[in-house]
Amino acid sequence: MVGPQYAKPTMALAPEFKEAGPESFKPADGWKAAQPSDTAIRGDWWQLFNDPQLNALEVQVDAANQTLKQAAANFQASRAQIRFYHSNLAPTISVGPSVAALRDSAYRPYFSTSSANVGEADLQLPIDVSYEVDLWGRIRRTIAAAKEQAQAADADMENVRLSLHAELAMDYFGLRAADAQKKLLDDTVVAYRNAVQLTNDRYTGGAAPLSDLTQAQTQLQTALVQSTDVTIQRADFEHAIAVLTGKQPAELTVPPLPVTINPPALPAIPGALPSQLLERRPDIAEEERVVAVANERIGIARAAFYPALTINGFVGLESTVLTNLFTLPARAWGVGPTLTLTLFDYGRRQANFDTVTAQYDENVAVYRQTTLTAFQQVEDNLVALRQLETEAAQQHDATSSAEQSLDLFNTRYEGGVDTYLQVITSQTAALENERNDIEIMRRRLDASVLLVKALGGGWSTAQLPANP
Repeated sequence: MVGPQYAKPTMALAPEFKEAGPESFKPADGWKAAQPSDTAIRGDWWQLFNDPQLNALEVQVDAANQTLKQAAANFQASRAQIRFYHSNLAPTISVGPSVAALRDSAYRPYFSTSSANVGEADLQLPIDVSYEVDLWGRIRRTIAAAKEQAQAADADMENVRLSLHAELAMDYFGLRAADAQKKLLDDTVVAYRNAVQLTNDRYTGGAAPLSDLTQAQTQLQTALVQSTDVTIQRADFEHAIAVLTGKQPAELTVPPLPVTINPPALPAIPGALPSQLLERRPDIAEEERVVAVANERIGIARAAFYPALTINGFVGLESTVLTNLFTLPARAWGVGPTLTLTLFDYGRRQANFDTVTAQYDENVAVYRQTTLTAFQQVEDNLVALRQLETEAAQQHDATSSAEQSLDLFNTRYEGGVDTYLQVITSQTAALENERNDIEIMRRRLDASVLLVKALGGGWSTAQLPANP
Protein backbone atom coordinates (compact mmCIF):
# COMPACT_ATOMS: atom_id res chain seq x y z
CA MET A 1 0.00 0.00 0.00
CA VAL A 2 1.26 3.45 -0.87
CA GLY A 3 1.01 6.26 1.66
CA PRO A 4 2.15 6.65 5.29
CA GLN A 5 1.78 3.97 7.94
CA TYR A 6 -0.31 5.18 10.87
CA ALA A 7 1.34 6.06 14.17
CA LYS A 8 -0.65 7.40 17.10
CA PRO A 9 0.21 11.09 17.70
CA THR A 10 2.53 11.62 20.65
CA MET A 11 1.57 13.77 23.60
CA ALA A 12 3.91 15.10 26.30
CA LEU A 13 2.52 14.09 29.70
CA ALA A 14 3.27 15.25 33.21
CA PRO A 15 4.19 12.45 35.64
CA GLU A 16 1.22 13.31 37.86
CA PHE A 17 -1.56 15.83 38.29
CA LYS A 18 -0.58 19.15 39.80
CA GLU A 19 -3.64 19.59 41.99
CA ALA A 20 -4.31 17.32 44.95
CA GLY A 21 -7.79 16.10 45.72
CA PRO A 22 -9.69 17.00 48.89
CA GLU A 23 -8.85 15.41 52.22
CA SER A 24 -11.83 13.07 51.84
CA PHE A 25 -10.05 11.46 48.86
CA LYS A 26 -7.01 10.55 50.92
CA PRO A 27 -6.87 7.38 53.00
CA ALA A 28 -4.58 7.11 55.96
CA ASP A 29 -1.58 6.20 53.83
CA GLY A 30 -2.14 9.01 51.33
CA TRP A 31 -4.12 9.32 48.11
CA LYS A 32 -2.84 6.85 45.55
CA ALA A 33 -3.86 7.72 42.05
CA ALA A 34 -5.10 4.96 39.75
CA GLN A 35 -4.91 2.23 42.39
CA PRO A 36 -7.58 -0.47 42.68
CA SER A 37 -10.37 0.58 45.01
CA ASP A 38 -13.85 -0.52 46.05
CA THR A 39 -15.04 2.95 45.04
CA ALA A 40 -13.45 2.75 41.60
CA ILE A 41 -15.46 4.39 38.86
CA ARG A 42 -17.49 1.83 36.98
CA GLY A 43 -20.01 2.05 34.17
CA ASP A 44 -22.87 3.13 36.45
CA TRP A 45 -20.75 5.75 38.17
CA TRP A 46 -23.76 7.67 39.52
CA GLN A 47 -24.28 4.88 42.07
CA LEU A 48 -21.27 6.32 43.91
CA PHE A 49 -23.63 9.03 45.20
CA ASN A 50 -25.87 6.45 46.88
CA ASP A 51 -29.12 8.17 45.87
CA PRO A 52 -31.92 5.74 44.84
CA GLN A 53 -33.94 8.44 43.06
CA LEU A 54 -30.91 9.51 41.02
CA ASN A 55 -30.19 5.87 40.13
CA ALA A 56 -33.79 5.37 38.97
CA LEU A 57 -33.60 8.42 36.70
CA GLU A 58 -30.15 7.66 35.27
CA VAL A 59 -31.11 4.19 34.02
CA GLN A 60 -33.82 5.77 31.85
CA VAL A 61 -31.35 7.81 29.80
CA ASP A 62 -29.89 4.95 27.72
CA ALA A 63 -33.28 3.62 26.65
CA ALA A 64 -35.17 6.84 25.99
CA ASN A 65 -32.90 9.85 25.39
CA GLN A 66 -33.31 11.06 21.82
CA THR A 67 -29.87 12.67 21.56
CA LEU A 68 -28.30 9.33 22.45
CA LYS A 69 -30.49 7.61 19.87
CA GLN A 70 -29.11 10.01 17.24
CA ALA A 71 -25.55 9.05 18.16
CA ALA A 72 -26.47 5.34 18.09
CA ALA A 73 -28.01 5.71 14.64
CA ASN A 74 -24.87 7.46 13.43
CA PHE A 75 -22.80 4.53 14.70
CA GLN A 76 -25.03 2.04 12.87
CA ALA A 77 -24.69 4.07 9.68
CA SER A 78 -20.90 4.00 10.08
CA ARG A 79 -20.98 0.21 10.40
CA ALA A 80 -23.05 -0.02 7.22
CA GLN A 81 -20.43 2.06 5.42
CA ILE A 82 -17.82 -0.60 6.22
CA ARG A 83 -19.89 -3.21 4.38
CA PHE A 84 -20.36 -0.77 1.50
CA TYR A 85 -16.63 -0.20 0.99
CA HIS A 86 -15.78 -3.83 1.70
CA SER A 87 -17.87 -4.84 -1.33
CA ASN A 88 -15.22 -3.24 -3.58
CA LEU A 89 -12.90 -6.16 -2.83
CA ALA A 90 -15.17 -8.48 -4.82
CA PRO A 91 -16.08 -8.37 -8.52
CA THR A 92 -19.22 -6.63 -9.61
CA ILE A 93 -21.50 -8.95 -11.58
CA SER A 94 -24.46 -7.63 -13.52
CA VAL A 95 -26.89 -8.95 -16.09
CA GLY A 96 -28.43 -6.85 -18.85
CA PRO A 97 -30.66 -8.79 -21.29
CA SER A 98 -31.69 -6.78 -24.31
CA VAL A 99 -33.90 -7.11 -27.37
CA ALA A 100 -33.28 -4.80 -30.33
CA ALA A 101 -34.54 -4.56 -33.91
CA LEU A 102 -32.91 -2.48 -36.63
CA ARG A 103 -33.69 -1.71 -40.30
CA ASP A 104 -31.28 0.48 -42.21
CA SER A 105 -32.78 3.17 -44.46
CA ALA A 106 -32.14 2.82 -48.14
CA TYR A 107 -31.65 6.59 -48.31
CA ARG A 108 -28.96 6.77 -45.63
CA PRO A 109 -25.90 8.75 -46.85
CA TYR A 110 -23.03 6.66 -48.21
CA PHE A 111 -25.19 3.54 -48.07
CA SER A 112 -25.50 1.03 -50.88
CA THR A 113 -29.12 0.33 -51.70
CA SER A 114 -28.20 -3.25 -52.54
CA SER A 115 -27.39 -3.75 -48.84
CA ALA A 116 -30.81 -2.63 -47.72
CA ASN A 117 -32.88 -5.20 -45.84
CA VAL A 118 -36.16 -5.53 -44.17
CA GLY A 119 -34.52 -5.28 -40.73
CA GLU A 120 -32.67 -7.50 -38.27
CA ALA A 121 -33.09 -8.48 -34.66
CA ASP A 122 -30.48 -8.78 -31.91
CA LEU A 123 -31.25 -10.78 -28.78
CA GLN A 124 -28.63 -10.67 -25.99
CA LEU A 125 -28.46 -12.32 -22.57
CA PRO A 126 -25.04 -11.27 -21.20
CA ILE A 127 -23.51 -11.47 -17.71
CA ASP A 128 -20.94 -8.70 -17.21
CA VAL A 129 -18.10 -8.92 -14.68
CA SER A 130 -15.92 -6.00 -13.54
CA TYR A 131 -13.13 -6.19 -10.98
CA GLU A 132 -10.64 -3.54 -9.87
CA VAL A 133 -7.34 -4.97 -8.73
CA ASP A 134 -6.27 -3.17 -5.55
CA LEU A 135 -2.68 -2.64 -6.65
CA TRP A 136 -1.86 0.30 -4.38
CA GLY A 137 -4.13 -0.28 -1.38
CA ARG A 138 -6.78 2.31 -2.21
CA ILE A 139 -9.66 -0.07 -1.52
CA ARG A 140 -8.04 -1.54 1.60
CA ARG A 141 -7.37 1.93 2.97
CA THR A 142 -10.97 2.92 2.26
CA ILE A 143 -12.18 -0.08 4.27
CA ALA A 144 -9.73 0.70 7.10
CA ALA A 145 -10.89 4.32 7.13
CA ALA A 146 -14.52 3.18 7.36
CA LYS A 147 -13.67 0.91 10.31
CA GLU A 148 -11.81 3.69 12.10
CA GLN A 149 -14.68 6.08 11.42
CA ALA A 150 -17.08 3.56 12.96
CA GLN A 151 -14.84 3.35 16.03
CA ALA A 152 -14.88 7.16 16.21
CA ALA A 153 -18.68 7.09 15.98
CA ASP A 154 -18.80 4.54 18.79
CA ALA A 155 -16.54 6.72 20.95
CA ASP A 156 -18.72 9.72 20.11
CA MET A 157 -21.79 7.78 21.23
CA GLU A 158 -20.07 6.95 24.52
CA ASN A 159 -19.06 10.58 24.97
CA VAL A 160 -22.67 11.65 24.38
CA ARG A 161 -23.82 9.03 26.87
CA LEU A 162 -21.32 10.23 29.49
CA SER A 163 -22.29 13.88 28.96
CA LEU A 164 -26.02 13.15 29.21
CA HIS A 165 -25.64 11.14 32.42
CA ALA A 166 -23.48 13.90 33.91
CA GLU A 167 -25.98 16.57 32.86
CA LEU A 168 -28.82 14.60 34.44
CA ALA A 169 -26.89 14.21 37.70
CA MET A 170 -26.14 17.94 37.84
CA ASP A 171 -29.77 18.83 37.07
CA TYR A 172 -30.89 16.41 39.76
CA PHE A 173 -28.57 17.93 42.36
CA GLY A 174 -29.71 21.38 41.26
CA LEU A 175 -33.30 20.29 41.85
CA ARG A 176 -32.46 18.91 45.28
CA ALA A 177 -30.64 22.12 46.15
CA ALA A 178 -33.71 24.07 45.02
CA ASP A 179 -35.81 21.86 47.32
CA ALA A 180 -33.49 22.75 50.19
CA GLN A 181 -33.63 26.45 49.31
CA LYS A 182 -37.42 26.24 49.13
CA LYS A 183 -37.69 24.58 52.54
CA LEU A 184 -35.31 27.11 54.05
CA LEU A 185 -37.25 30.03 52.60
CA ASP A 186 -40.60 28.56 53.61
CA ASP A 187 -39.32 28.17 57.18
CA THR A 188 -37.95 31.69 56.98
CA VAL A 189 -41.33 33.03 55.84
CA VAL A 190 -42.96 31.41 58.88
CA ALA A 191 -40.35 32.97 61.16
CA TYR A 192 -40.74 36.37 59.49
CA ARG A 193 -44.52 36.19 59.82
CA ASN A 194 -44.09 35.59 63.54
CA ALA A 195 -41.72 38.55 63.63
CA VAL A 196 -44.30 40.75 61.87
CA GLN A 197 -46.95 39.66 64.37
CA LEU A 198 -44.61 40.41 67.29
CA THR A 199 -43.68 43.79 65.85
CA ASN A 200 -47.34 44.60 65.16
CA ASP A 201 -48.21 43.76 68.78
CA ARG A 202 -45.38 46.02 69.99
CA TYR A 203 -46.49 48.78 67.64
CA THR A 204 -50.12 48.48 68.80
CA GLY A 205 -48.95 48.62 72.40
CA GLY A 206 -46.82 51.67 71.69
CA ALA A 207 -43.53 49.87 72.34
CA ALA A 208 -42.30 50.07 68.75
CA PRO A 209 -42.51 52.71 66.00
CA LEU A 210 -44.33 52.19 62.71
CA SER A 211 -41.00 51.95 60.92
CA ASP A 212 -40.26 48.69 62.76
CA LEU A 213 -43.51 47.20 61.47
CA THR A 214 -42.91 48.28 57.86
CA GLN A 215 -39.37 46.94 57.98
CA ALA A 216 -40.63 43.57 59.24
CA GLN A 217 -43.25 43.48 56.50
CA THR A 218 -40.64 44.32 53.85
CA GLN A 219 -38.41 41.53 55.11
CA LEU A 220 -41.33 39.08 54.87
CA GLN A 221 -42.26 40.13 51.32
CA THR A 222 -38.65 39.80 50.20
CA ALA A 223 -38.50 36.24 51.51
CA LEU A 224 -41.75 35.44 49.68
CA VAL A 225 -40.27 36.75 46.42
CA GLN A 226 -37.17 34.62 46.89
CA SER A 227 -39.31 31.56 47.60
CA THR A 228 -41.28 32.10 44.40
CA ASP A 229 -38.09 32.50 42.38
CA VAL A 230 -36.71 29.21 43.72
CA THR A 231 -39.95 27.50 42.68
CA ILE A 232 -39.28 28.59 39.08
CA GLN A 233 -35.73 27.26 39.24
CA ARG A 234 -36.91 23.91 40.55
CA ALA A 235 -39.49 23.59 37.78
CA ASP A 236 -36.81 24.27 35.16
CA PHE A 237 -34.59 21.52 36.61
CA GLU A 238 -37.49 19.06 36.68
CA HIS A 239 -38.39 19.83 33.06
CA ALA A 240 -34.77 19.35 31.98
CA ILE A 241 -34.65 15.97 33.76
CA ALA A 242 -37.85 14.90 31.98
CA VAL A 243 -36.40 15.67 28.54
CA LEU A 244 -33.12 13.89 29.37
CA THR A 245 -35.09 10.75 30.27
CA GLY A 246 -37.10 10.94 27.05
CA LYS A 247 -40.33 12.21 28.59
CA GLN A 248 -42.49 15.26 28.15
CA PRO A 249 -42.26 17.58 31.18
CA ALA A 250 -45.90 16.83 32.01
CA GLU A 251 -45.06 13.13 32.40
CA LEU A 252 -42.47 13.48 35.17
CA THR A 253 -42.86 14.66 38.74
CA VAL A 254 -39.93 14.35 41.14
CA PRO A 255 -41.14 14.51 44.76
CA PRO A 256 -39.46 17.25 46.83
CA LEU A 257 -36.56 16.06 48.95
CA PRO A 258 -34.21 18.76 50.24
CA VAL A 259 -30.56 17.89 49.77
CA THR A 260 -29.90 18.89 53.38
CA ILE A 261 -32.30 16.27 54.77
CA ASN A 262 -30.86 13.24 52.99
CA PRO A 263 -27.71 14.50 51.27
CA PRO A 264 -26.15 12.33 48.54
CA ALA A 265 -22.78 10.87 49.38
CA LEU A 266 -19.74 12.79 48.23
CA PRO A 267 -17.75 9.86 46.82
CA ALA A 268 -14.01 9.49 47.20
CA ILE A 269 -13.34 9.30 43.47
CA PRO A 270 -10.07 7.56 42.63
CA GLY A 271 -7.79 9.44 40.31
CA ALA A 272 -5.86 8.47 37.20
CA LEU A 273 -2.30 8.89 36.08
CA PRO A 274 -2.01 11.40 33.21
CA SER A 275 -1.07 8.65 30.73
CA GLN A 276 -4.13 6.63 31.72
CA LEU A 277 -6.43 9.58 31.13
CA LEU A 278 -5.78 9.14 27.40
CA GLU A 279 -7.38 5.70 27.66
CA ARG A 280 -10.33 6.74 29.81
CA ARG A 281 -11.85 9.62 27.86
CA PRO A 282 -14.17 8.69 24.96
CA ASP A 283 -13.76 12.14 23.38
CA ILE A 284 -9.96 11.67 23.28
CA ALA A 285 -10.43 8.20 21.78
CA GLU A 286 -12.79 9.66 19.18
CA GLU A 287 -10.29 12.31 18.09
CA GLU A 288 -7.49 9.74 17.90
CA ARG A 289 -9.62 7.55 15.61
CA VAL A 290 -10.37 10.60 13.45
CA VAL A 291 -6.60 11.11 13.08
CA ALA A 292 -6.31 7.47 11.92
CA VAL A 293 -9.04 8.09 9.33
CA ALA A 294 -7.17 11.16 8.07
CA ASN A 295 -4.01 9.07 7.71
CA GLU A 296 -5.88 6.55 5.51
CA ARG A 297 -7.15 9.36 3.33
CA ILE A 298 -3.57 10.44 2.64
CA GLY A 299 -2.86 6.93 1.34
CA ILE A 300 -6.02 7.00 -0.79
CA ALA A 301 -5.00 10.35 -2.28
CA ARG A 302 -1.48 9.03 -2.95
CA ALA A 303 -2.87 5.97 -4.78
CA ALA A 304 -4.51 8.30 -7.32
CA PHE A 305 -1.02 9.03 -8.76
CA TYR A 306 -0.62 5.38 -9.81
CA PRO A 307 -2.35 3.43 -12.61
CA ALA A 308 -5.61 1.62 -11.91
CA LEU A 309 -6.02 -1.94 -13.20
CA THR A 310 -9.52 -3.13 -13.99
CA ILE A 311 -10.44 -6.55 -15.40
CA ASN A 312 -13.67 -6.60 -17.40
CA GLY A 313 -15.39 -9.58 -18.89
CA PHE A 314 -18.69 -10.91 -20.11
CA VAL A 315 -20.26 -14.23 -20.92
CA GLY A 316 -23.68 -14.83 -22.38
CA LEU A 317 -25.88 -15.67 -25.33
CA GLU A 318 -26.60 -13.69 -28.50
CA SER A 319 -28.81 -14.46 -31.49
CA THR A 320 -30.93 -12.79 -34.13
CA VAL A 321 -33.89 -15.06 -33.43
CA LEU A 322 -35.32 -16.35 -30.19
CA THR A 323 -35.30 -20.00 -31.33
CA ASN A 324 -31.50 -20.02 -31.61
CA LEU A 325 -30.74 -17.99 -28.46
CA PHE A 326 -30.31 -20.97 -26.14
CA THR A 327 -28.20 -23.10 -28.48
CA LEU A 328 -24.46 -23.76 -28.16
CA PRO A 329 -23.41 -21.63 -31.18
CA ALA A 330 -25.15 -18.61 -29.59
CA ARG A 331 -22.62 -18.45 -26.80
CA ALA A 332 -20.35 -15.39 -26.55
CA TRP A 333 -17.69 -14.25 -24.15
CA GLY A 334 -14.90 -11.76 -23.73
CA VAL A 335 -12.33 -10.79 -21.10
CA GLY A 336 -9.49 -8.30 -20.85
CA PRO A 337 -7.65 -5.96 -18.51
CA THR A 338 -7.71 -2.17 -18.67
CA LEU A 339 -4.86 -0.11 -17.25
CA THR A 340 -5.79 3.52 -16.65
CA LEU A 341 -3.40 6.30 -15.70
CA THR A 342 -4.20 9.98 -15.59
CA LEU A 343 -1.40 11.82 -17.38
CA PHE A 344 -2.51 15.41 -16.86
CA ASP A 345 -5.15 16.92 -14.58
CA TYR A 346 -3.71 20.41 -14.06
CA GLY A 347 -2.74 19.69 -10.41
CA ARG A 348 -6.08 18.23 -9.29
CA ARG A 349 -4.61 15.13 -7.61
CA GLN A 350 -1.81 17.10 -6.00
CA ALA A 351 -4.28 19.63 -4.64
CA ASN A 352 -6.38 16.82 -3.18
CA PHE A 353 -3.26 15.24 -1.64
CA ASP A 354 -2.23 18.56 -0.08
CA THR A 355 -5.76 19.03 1.25
CA VAL A 356 -5.95 15.67 3.05
CA THR A 357 -2.41 16.14 4.40
CA ALA A 358 -3.40 19.49 5.88
CA GLN A 359 -6.58 17.92 7.30
CA TYR A 360 -4.41 15.27 8.98
CA ASP A 361 -2.34 17.99 10.64
CA GLU A 362 -5.55 19.71 11.73
CA ASN A 363 -6.92 16.50 13.26
CA VAL A 364 -3.66 15.89 15.14
CA ALA A 365 -3.92 19.41 16.60
CA VAL A 366 -7.58 18.78 17.58
CA TYR A 367 -6.56 15.51 19.27
CA ARG A 368 -3.81 17.21 21.28
CA GLN A 369 -6.06 20.14 22.20
CA THR A 370 -8.79 17.74 23.38
CA THR A 371 -6.20 15.99 25.53
CA LEU A 372 -4.97 19.25 27.04
CA THR A 373 -8.56 20.27 27.78
CA ALA A 374 -9.14 16.93 29.51
CA PHE A 375 -6.14 17.48 31.79
CA GLN A 376 -7.38 20.99 32.54
CA GLN A 377 -10.82 19.70 33.50
CA VAL A 378 -9.34 17.15 35.91
CA GLU A 379 -7.07 19.76 37.51
CA ASP A 380 -9.93 22.29 37.73
CA ASN A 381 -12.25 19.90 39.52
CA LEU A 382 -9.59 18.53 41.84
CA VAL A 383 -8.79 22.02 43.09
CA ALA A 384 -12.49 22.91 43.20
CA LEU A 385 -13.28 19.89 45.40
CA ARG A 386 -10.33 20.59 47.68
CA GLN A 387 -11.18 24.27 48.13
CA LEU A 388 -14.93 23.67 48.40
CA GLU A 389 -14.29 21.20 51.21
CA THR A 390 -12.49 23.97 53.10
CA GLU A 391 -15.09 26.53 52.08
CA ALA A 392 -17.93 24.30 53.31
CA ALA A 393 -16.35 24.11 56.79
CA GLN A 394 -15.81 27.87 56.82
CA GLN A 395 -19.35 28.53 55.66
CA HIS A 396 -20.76 26.20 58.30
CA ASP A 397 -18.96 28.19 61.01
CA ALA A 398 -20.21 31.47 59.50
CA THR A 399 -23.78 30.16 59.42
CA SER A 400 -23.62 29.07 63.06
CA SER A 401 -22.34 32.53 64.08
CA ALA A 402 -25.05 34.28 62.05
CA GLU A 403 -27.79 32.15 63.61
CA GLN A 404 -26.41 32.83 67.09
CA SER A 405 -26.32 36.57 66.37
CA LEU A 406 -29.92 36.46 65.18
CA ASP A 407 -31.05 34.78 68.41
CA LEU A 408 -29.20 37.40 70.46
CA PHE A 409 -30.64 40.37 68.57
CA ASN A 410 -34.16 38.91 68.70
CA THR A 411 -33.84 38.59 72.47
CA ARG A 412 -32.44 42.11 72.82
CA TYR A 413 -35.22 43.53 70.61
CA GLU A 414 -37.92 41.78 72.59
CA GLY A 415 -36.33 43.25 75.71
CA GLY A 416 -36.34 46.72 74.16
CA VAL A 417 -32.54 47.01 74.14
CA ASP A 418 -31.98 47.22 70.36
CA THR A 419 -33.94 48.59 67.40
CA TYR A 420 -35.55 46.35 64.84
CA LEU A 421 -32.90 47.38 62.31
CA GLN A 422 -30.44 45.16 64.18
CA VAL A 423 -32.87 42.24 63.90
CA ILE A 424 -33.34 42.79 60.16
CA THR A 425 -29.59 42.95 59.59
CA SER A 426 -29.03 39.73 61.47
CA GLN A 427 -31.97 38.04 59.71
CA THR A 428 -30.53 38.96 56.30
CA ALA A 429 -27.06 37.73 57.27
CA ALA A 430 -28.40 34.45 58.67
CA LEU A 431 -30.54 33.73 55.61
CA GLU A 432 -27.69 34.55 53.23
CA ASN A 433 -25.30 32.25 55.06
CA GLU A 434 -27.85 29.42 55.24
CA ARG A 435 -28.42 29.70 51.50
CA ASN A 436 -24.67 29.72 50.91
CA ASP A 437 -24.44 26.46 52.86
CA ILE A 438 -26.85 24.85 50.41
CA GLU A 439 -25.16 26.39 47.37
CA ILE A 440 -21.73 25.09 48.41
CA MET A 441 -23.19 21.62 48.88
CA ARG A 442 -24.58 21.77 45.34
CA ARG A 443 -21.25 22.99 43.95
CA ARG A 444 -19.41 20.12 45.67
CA LEU A 445 -21.81 17.61 44.15
CA ASP A 446 -21.45 19.22 40.71
CA ALA A 447 -17.66 19.22 40.98
CA SER A 448 -17.74 15.52 41.88
CA VAL A 449 -19.86 14.78 38.80
CA LEU A 450 -17.56 16.85 36.59
CA LEU A 451 -14.50 15.06 37.93
CA VAL A 452 -16.08 11.69 37.15
CA LYS A 453 -16.84 12.97 33.66
CA ALA A 454 -13.30 14.34 33.26
CA LEU A 455 -11.92 10.92 34.21
CA GLY A 456 -14.05 9.19 31.57
CA GLY A 457 -16.79 7.83 33.80
CA GLY A 458 -15.25 4.36 33.99
CA TRP A 459 -15.00 3.99 30.21
CA SER A 460 -11.82 2.79 28.49
CA THR A 461 -10.57 2.40 24.93
CA ALA A 462 -10.72 -1.37 25.43
CA GLN A 463 -14.48 -1.01 24.91
CA LEU A 464 -14.05 0.24 21.33
CA PRO A 465 -15.29 -2.41 18.88
CA ALA A 466 -12.26 -4.12 17.29
CA ASN A 467 -14.26 -5.03 14.16
CA PRO A 468 -17.30 -2.74 13.98
